[in-house]
Amino acid sequence: MEVNKVMDNIQEQKRTIQNMKDAGCSEETIDRFLLCYQAGDIKGELKVLSNHRQALLDEVHKGQKEIDCLDYLVYQIEKSVKESEKI
Repeated sequence: MEVNKVMDNIQEQKRTIQNMKDAGCSEETIDRFLLCYQAGDIKGELKVLSNHRQALLDEVHKGQKEIDCLDYLVYQIEKSVKESEKI
């Protein structure tokens, strides 16, 4: 019975690591998570995941701001073209 439990634990850990890789976690982030996991520190695990989530969200917001800047530039150019066509 104990062998099955160990094997299940290893499989769960492999799935978790793959999920974290798929989520863009660095090896350092995965290592920090695994240290918490091995210590039974669920709050620590959640903190590691929350920090990574926040970093991803910051990237999304940065990307959105860059898109907004490009959209504004396109708007200004199109506005300039329309004004010059009126002359």
